[in-house]
Amino acid sequence: MRAAVTSRTSFWGGGLALCLAGAAHNLAFAPWGWWVLQWPLLALLAELVLQASPKRAAWWGWCFGVGWLSAGLWWLHISMHEFGGMPAPLSVTAVVLLAAALSLYLALAMAAVARWRSGAPLSDALLFAGAWLAAELARAQWFTGFPWIASGYVHTDGPLAGWAPWVGVYGMGALAALSAACLGRLLRHRSLGVLAGLLLPLLLAAVPRWAGVSEFTTSAGVLSVSLLQPNVPQHIKFDPDRLAGNMQALSEQMQAARGQLVLTPESVLSVPRDLLDPSYWAELTAPIRRSENRGALIGTFLGSDDSGWVNSLAGISPGSGEDYAYGKRHLLPFGEFVPPGFRWFVDLMRIPLGDQASGQQEAPFAIGGQRVRPLICYEDLFGEDFAHSVLGPDAATLFANATNLAWFGRHMVQEQHQQFSRMRAIEFQRPFIRATNTGATGVINHRGEVTASLPAWTTGILEAQVEGRLGETPYARWVARAGLWPLWALALLCVLPAWVRRRRAP
Repeated sequence: MRAAVTSRTSFWGGGLALCLAGAAHNLAFAPWGWWVLQWPLLALLAELVLQASPKRAAWWGWCFGVGWLSAGLWWLHISMHEFGGMPAPLSVTAVVLLAAALSLYLALAMAAVARWRSGAPLSDALLFAGAWLAAELARAQWFTGFPWIASGYVHTDGPLAGWAPWVGVYGMGALAALSAACLGRLLRHRSLGVLAGLLLPLLLAAVPRWAGVSEFTTSAGVLSVSLLQPNVPQHIKFDPDRLAGNMQALSEQMQAARGQLVLTPESVLSVPRDLLDPSYWAELTAPIRRSENRGALIGTFLGSDDSGWVNSLAGISPGSGEDYAYGKRHLLPFGEFVPPGFRWFVDLMRIPLGDQASGQQEAPFAIGGQRVRPLICYEDLFGEDFAHSVLGPDAATLFANATNLAWFGRHMVQEQHQQFSRMRAIEFQRPFIRATNTGATGVINHRGEVTASLPAWTTGILEAQVEGRLGETPYARWVARAGLWPLWALALLCVLPAWVRRRRAP
């Protein structure tokens, strides 16, 4: 009886401890950036899983994931409660349920680690890294994917950043998991093999810099940009009494902007372009139309009730030719489209969401000798979707992200999203410009460094210079051609030997 009570206490107490460890994992991401914290936390998880039964290992992994994702996605509560009208207890519950569902991938992965472990320290560390990678890829791709705060983003500023142009964010997460598992195994077994496994990713990350081959792209010239930050709180964005004032303020910002490229936030126009008063649109775009070598990307909705509305960036160039249009392609589940079978849920919760149409445009917007690849909001989490845009003779020389994070409050989400853009910049060695409604508006160079920015929650125009880049990183080449399948193959190679040994065991 006492053993059973002790076992139950360990089960629930350990689960709570790992939930707290998962929550602490968020301190490794922006805005805190304590990237070194990830290693001991993942080492703790690996050691517990490698000594547990499959059932308990699944529980450990699920608890770690719930703590990690609940704390990392808490800001969704703000949009559902303050703007979606959901009661606070219900919105908090929804965030936890989302975290719980996404953590099932990690639970299954950890159960596999416990079932197929061999007892050989380095082999088990590889098994843990492969299972971790598979869980992250599943969360990134299945059911439209939701890869927010994938573990590799921790190392935007860490020593593993040198791997980004080679293996991307998920490969970096796998390397971190391998190093962490080796750290745990080293403390337990004190083996030279696991010491090598711990240090090898760090040493190899430094090799390109030592060899002088860390730069895969070259300068494509400099472009002056004006990044608009209107700072319109979400609760007044669609207020009929404030609409005229907001529209006038936007027009004044467009008049004041001086850059060759003017970039506005996502859906900066509260009224779709085709429903605007034509005289207002003419006034708004007049500074660009009258210029000789300027352009603008203006956030709006394009389409109609019949064809569907597309969250878009309208590209304005000098003269009276047809406008460029980029439409958002990777839509946010529940926020921008209702997944099949979930209409009842949306209607029950009375959340004011709608189904949006998906955009089709992929060609870059040409201005000032640069080719700009637009991205809207969280599209920049899916580098595999737009990697092809940096290849070939018409390759984009810079990325431009337009977003509106006013839905999600003042804390953490802005810094997280900027960190994701910084990772894309390092992976593809392309600069990023970001225009946001309330923050973080800024310029990121091809090394992932923020070179200019506006303070969050202020109204302003960031006038800056950005250097376009041409060339291809190894990651860009293989992910553009094969997607994330090579990483799935790598996960399989790490896991398969352990599975085969387990099948052959008597």
